[in-house]
Amino acid sequence: MTDLPQPSGSPVSGSVSWRALLTGPHAAALALICLSVWLHAADSLMVATMLPAIVAEVGGAALVGWSVSLYEIGSIIAGSASALLTMRHGLRRPMICAASLFAAGCLVSALSPSMPLVLTGRLLQGLGGGGLVALGFVAAGVIFPRSHTARVMAAISTLWGVSAFIGPLIAALFVEYANWRWGFAFFGLQAVALALWVALRPEPENARRTGEAGRFPLKRLALLSAGIVLVAAAGVEIGPLRTPVLMVAGLACLAAFLWLDGRGAASRLLPRAAFDPRQPTGAALLMILCLSMATIAITAFGPLLITAIHDAAPLAVGYIIVCSSVGWTLAAILVSGSPERYDRFFIALGMGLVCLSIPGFLYAVPRGPLWLIAMMAALEGGGFGMAWTFILRRCTGLAPPDEVQRVSGAIPTVQRAGYALGAVVVGMVANATGFLELQREGSATTASNWIFIACIPFAMIGLWAMLAFVRGRPATQVLSRDS
Repeated sequence: MTDLPQPSGSPVSGSVSWRALLTGPHAAALALICLSVWLHAADSLMVATMLPAIVAEVGGAALVGWSVSLYEIGSIIAGSASALLTMRHGLRRPMICAASLFAAGCLVSALSPSMPLVLTGRLLQGLGGGGLVALGFVAAGVIFPRSHTARVMAAISTLWGVSAFIGPLIAALFVEYANWRWGFAFFGLQAVALALWVALRPEPENARRTGEAGRFPLKRLALLSAGIVLVAAAGVEIGPLRTPVLMVAGLACLAAFLWLDGRGAASRLLPRAAFDPRQPTGAALLMILCLSMATIAITAFGPLLITAIHDAAPLAVGYIIVCSSVGWTLAAILVSGSPERYDRFFIALGMGLVCLSIPGFLYAVPRGPLWLIAMMAALEGGGFGMAWTFILRRCTGLAPPDEVQRVSGAIPTVQRAGYALGAVVVGMVANATGFLELQREGSATTASNWIFIACIPFAMIGLWAMLAFVRGRPATQVLSRDS
């Protein structure tokens, strides 16, 4: 495989050692990014564990589905705006704002006497947490040399995997020995500390404002918000008429947003040709979107299916789902030291393993045994971890210089959007094939088969987009050819 030309001045010969990264001049920036990721990932997992205690105290069981949806809505909206905000205001002010929103959301939820106010806090936490993660990816793309990027992404993956264990554990400790409200306060105080830390640190030169200030594209952001809300509403309660109508309306709003944003020139929220497979970065985002849609099924529907078909204990089901996070983390750490010339290989291999896990689930979930399902979960997570470590480094190398921040911020945002869209699409298939009648003999097996069959087309589109991504050439080379 021939190495691709790289932008001048980019260190590409290899990857920096962990010791150099953790003790060098970028160590503080890495700690800030990791704290941002921790707040977003652990908080979302913590709340799922605390929900029974929250409902027992404030009621609102009918609104529980919105606790996740509103967080995701806020995350996607804030993530979409993060790149443009950093281009206009630098990294410091948006990060302080995101951390403050997160802290305010935790405070609102902690003091809430009713479920609607808890949900208001969740929306604010989503706005803050989604903004923090997207800004963390932007920081990884613009602050660190490219020789550091794989290690930084491995550190982010490690924090995400650790949060899968520690987030629910922290929540359980607060519920058992204190009160769920103190759980929100615990994360709110960390967000306040993060905001103060960012405010007191000098801003790196390459993280400062790079674009002209102007009118913020509020109309486009409103269209995006409406689209995400409609799609989320379609998935909260699946119905034969309600869900398709809301889904179509939401997709229409999202299509209008993409069309208008593509014409927005300097005020674009997303990269140019965001999902165009003919452009390398567009192919990368299309790959992330489709493979996120294809892999949400095991997280959203796997626990109920495994319990209904195999009569598995809740602890066993939890360990099976956690295998994905373990695989992701271990793979990211193991390959993070690879030099840049192997980026395309690991992206292709990783995404290939992700796609292979879907027919694996199609076989293993209805038939077992449990260890095989766990192995497929680890395979899926390991594939993502292997590829994810190098996606940002390759995207920043292929993107035009003025698009690096948009591409970096779009990566986690598109992933969350893929999960939201995939949950609705797969949910429609699940309910149409017997998921609501899991107690009836054979219905769980039938639903399982169709749920994972529905994921295969998205995986195939993602695999095709991956091939376009790994074959892409740097923007500088494309421009020189076209000039």
